[in-house]
Amino acid sequence: MGRKIVEIKNIYKKFDDLEVLKGINFDVNEGEIISIIGSSGSGKSTLLRCINLLEEPDQGEIIVNNKNILSADSNVNELRQKIGMVFQNFNLFNNHNVLDNCMLAQRKVLKRSTTQSKEIALKYLDMVGMVDFITQDVKLLSGGQKQRVAIARALCMEPEILLFDEPTSALDPETVGEVLNVMRDLAKSGMTMVVVTHEMQFAREISNRVVFMDKGIILEQGTPRELFENPKEERTREFLKRYM
Repeated sequence: MGRKIVEIKNIYKKFDDLEVLKGINFDVNEGEIISIIGSSGSGKSTLLRCINLLEEPDQGEIIVNNKNILSADSNVNELRQKIGMVFQNFNLFNNHNVLDNCMLAQRKVLKRSTTQSKEIALKYLDMVGMVDFITQDVKLLSGGQKQRVAIARALCMEPEILLFDEPTSALDPETVGEVLNVMRDLAKSGMTMVVVTHEMQFAREISNRVVFMDKGIILEQGTPRELFENPKEERTREFLKRYM
């Protein structure tokens, strides 16, 4: 694995009286593919959203490329260019077609020309198998197609790391496979990825490291082989029995 891109140190997060993250320590290395698993409510998505400051932790440090992004002089927009996010419910712009969805942030945030934005959008739409749909109204796409456009849109920003928040949970079973195949190809290309998922077989197959979260803490982590075949914690064993 390469250098550390993200270091999370002793992160806590509460929503009203509910403590969701309870002292999380977690690193992401360049080229690493990490799957985060655990029951609903274990803090997985909140951890992911803290990494690119969609949620702000109550205490702790998040270091991205050796800079604490929680410091007052941190530029959130610059950070989000480096850390792409793919959401459970796609978050596409419904009033724009497929191509415009992939060009908009390039032009507004990265200040790329229309020509360059289009060239890059076409490259990544081709990569996810959606280049034939560039003029399509995104409202008319299937769930799997929407998620592939969302992945292309994130890639257009050419981030250092991609975060996936349960990218297949809103999809019907027939379209889950097409999104997982795109993610497999991305993993093979060397993209650094952190994936919150309930797809255990997928996590086992593509990850360098699997992290099991329970009640706001990282209870256990290891290689897919260690975690799936020889979990140390009773709670991990119970969870895997239900999901495998």
